[in-house]
Amino acid sequence: MPKKSWSRKGFEPLPEPIERVGKQVLDAAFRVHRELGPGFLEKFYEEALCIELAAQGIPFVRQKSIEVYYREHLLGRQRLDIIVDEKVIVEVKAVEKLLPVHEAQLTAYLQATGIRLGFLINFQAHLLKHGLRRIVR
Repeated sequence: MPKKSWSRKGFEPLPEPIERVGKQVLDAAFRVHRELGPGFLEKFYEEALCIELAAQGIPFVRQKSIEVYYREHLLGRQRLDIIVDEKVIVEVKAVEKLLPVHEAQLTAYLQATGIRLGFLINFQAHLLKHGLRRIVR
């Protein structure tokens, strides 16, 4: 039986520095969820996650504005919740459940920025592991 190959079309493993930042993001998110639990507004989880990242000395930019183009025409600007170490986009949610539109939103952000790894984190989930989506581009 042939060995499975991860070199299928369109798939390239993420470099270790990106994976490391991804793990730091998840560790911070679990700490925030453990402390606050579900039930608050999205802006509180975003703020708490930024406090946690800063406490760990992890560089991030909050509410970064990106430009959106169509055929070289600027359509406008969109704000991203958090970009961590210029390697990972974090889209914070506080909703009953994650929907396909949320994944499409993050996928569009990854495409627009050229960043390869993003996380949707729904802090309303009773267990945070059920509110996580990892998207790789």
